[in-house]
Amino acid sequence: MAVGHYENFPVASLLLPRRLRPAVRAIYRFARSADDIADEGQASADERRAALHAYSQALSACERGQVEQVPAPLAPIFQPLAQAMTEHHLPWQACHDLLSAFEQDVCTLRYGTQAALLDYCRRSANPVGRLMLGLYRHPGDATALAQADAICTGLQLTNFCQDVAIDWDRGRLYIPLDELAAHGLTDRAVRALPEQRNLPVWQALMAGQTARARRLLQAGAPLPRTLGGRIGWELRLVIQGGLRILERVDAARGNVFDHRPVLGARDWALMFWRTLAP
Repeated sequence: MAVGHYENFPVASLLLPRRLRPAVRAIYRFARSADDIADEGQASADERRAALHAYSQALSACERGQVEQVPAPLAPIFQPLAQAMTEHHLPWQACHDLLSAFEQDVCTLRYGTQAALLDYCRRSANPVGRLMLGLYRHPGDATALAQADAICTGLQLTNFCQDVAIDWDRGRLYIPLDELAAHGLTDRAVRALPEQRNLPVWQALMAGQTARARRLLQAGAPLPRTLGGRIGWELRLVIQGGLRILERVDAARGNVFDHRPVLGARDWALMFWRTLAP
């Protein structure tokens, strides 16, 4: 489940085979540090873009097998990454896609349509699933890739539902503007919503967002059984975590302003129980 603030990345959990944990840590460190460049601190947009460009150059050097060209300050991140990517024959494009999404985070604060948001998820979330499939030496047929993408996008959309208030404070909104408009709302109206927590149009809008995320998670649900073994159990638990968060958002009628929906001990017990269900 989520570790730190790079959401939904299974970092060396107990269900991961020991032999894969160094690779997962290396990929996670790369993704989290790049995400921090885009999101954290007080750097200007130009400074963030420059730092991410340096990441892109270092990544390309690693892909070419020229790790020695990576600048010394970045070596602790990219040397383990290069080793993991090479050892496990992982797709470099997945890392390039992640960087593309982080670069987009610097300048794109709104998404006009669902299609635009899903394209962002394709690069910000789906690469994680494809990297995990590669780590488990799964052949990655079209069905498995589609199901992995559905799970990752579903988890990303779940996080967007969970973090509307947090994202708003950062100046971002991950609800498509055309869907806001269809409910008679604008992005500026979100600022006033904490004072109008029972606004029916907001509840309806959020119900649509959670329903979309749930459909995607359910579309990917057959994948854990296909994969089997530890990754299957890991993935079942991840899916159940996403579904449980969505239940909590729905139970709050979309009011994620007063209390951010999080998982407690009872939720984990329920998730484990559901994971064991046939």
